[in-house]
Amino acid sequence: MSDQKRKENKMGIMPIPKLLLDVSLPMMASMLVQALYNIVDSIFVGSISEDALSAVSYAFPIQNLMIALSVGTGVGVNALVSRHLGAKDYKQANQVATNGLVLSIITSIIFSIVVFCFNGPFFRFFTNNQTIVKYGMDYARIVGGFCYALFIQAFLEKMLQSTGRTRLSMITQMTGAITNVILDPIMIFGLFGFPRMEVTGAALATVIGQTVAAIVAVFMNVYKNKELHISLRKYPVSLSIIKSIYAIGLPSIIMMAVSSVMNFGMNKVLGKFSDTAVAVFGAYYKLQSFIFMPVIGLNNGMLPIVAYNFGARKPERIKATLKLAVKVAVCIMTVGVLLFLFLPAQLLGLFSASDQMIAIGAPALRIISTHFIVAGYCIICTSSFQALGHGMLSLIVSASRQLLVLLPVAFVFGSLFGLTSVWWSFPIAELASATLCTIFLRKMLREEIEPLYQSTPIS
Repeated sequence: MSDQKRKENKMGIMPIPKLLLDVSLPMMASMLVQALYNIVDSIFVGSISEDALSAVSYAFPIQNLMIALSVGTGVGVNALVSRHLGAKDYKQANQVATNGLVLSIITSIIFSIVVFCFNGPFFRFFTNNQTIVKYGMDYARIVGGFCYALFIQAFLEKMLQSTGRTRLSMITQMTGAITNVILDPIMIFGLFGFPRMEVTGAALATVIGQTVAAIVAVFMNVYKNKELHISLRKYPVSLSIIKSIYAIGLPSIIMMAVSSVMNFGMNKVLGKFSDTAVAVFGAYYKLQSFIFMPVIGLNNGMLPIVAYNFGARKPERIKATLKLAVKVAVCIMTVGVLLFLFLPAQLLGLFSASDQMIAIGAPALRIISTHFIVAGYCIICTSSFQALGHGMLSLIVSASRQLLVLLPVAFVFGSLFGLTSVWWSFPIAELASATLCTIFLRKMLREEIEPLYQSTPIS
């Protein structure tokens, strides 16, 4: 099909409220299922023992780094592909997609090798509890060592999102998550003739779920995503394309990797008080995912819309998308605040929490949740920076929030005022993040969006 005869993608013509709903709702639904899986997975692990839950909590930075590398590369590819499609440069869009797949495969191989080599020292750095160390090593070896499926799944889902086919992306994610949820109790507790594998079973269920999702994603892209064609023969590896992908994706990777560093540091701060405090932190991250995941789904739906219309030079559509996304994000986060404020003990009870864990965790959830609404605004802002090719701004916001504010405040408050005060580091850090986001957003609107009014939209 010639470039001239290609129909305008819906991201350039559909009314923004309908478009954002159409693109984001499937992503939000799939993210909710993903969050449900995260919670159910930890509920089953928590029912083994508090040591098992602590081990998975200590392993979270490894998982988060894995997600950072896979999704961050996908973010760079997604933004570039959407922008080239908006500019009707289909050859360049296909070349970016092909190079992105190569990067994802190579990165997964390197990551699995690193996990196998440094798994043991990582867990022994945090605790002398040999049960926790063993559980953690068993879990990380499998989830990190067999991460190929996650990398391929994440990349191919971003390809579907870049062309606005978020319903297909939703099917891919939900298939993997549901597979995981079904296999969790079977493999953890040894049902239907399976041996009881406990934490190892949880890790295996995760990897199998990711593999199923990757297979479905391959099918969806080959047979349903007709706007993109991946071919190493037609579109060979290009260093300039790789640089362009990482110009947007690397800040996103570092931004999410910074979250791993924050989790690493918080685990160390909380571990000085008790392993139970670490378990509370791990439970909080699973619970907050149920609130944050829909916003991230909204975020994933918004990003290609903004990138596409930036490529098509349609500033009003960009502004309308950002305004609506912020409003929806704030509404979702408000629900989260209410749940955490009024039902903290019940939420922790999902993880078979001990009295000590509830005593530590209930005030923690109430305090931390005060930053949710501001966080919703910040998530949309940082995604808009990435969509317009300013991933470095997102990185600055994230690094400042987590490394320059949150961790130092947590350490100082914990040393001076005790465990409960550590949780106040979250709302304090989010206020700093919102300040930077507002400054950068104003700059971006002035320097990137307003000049588009003087140019002619691509038809």
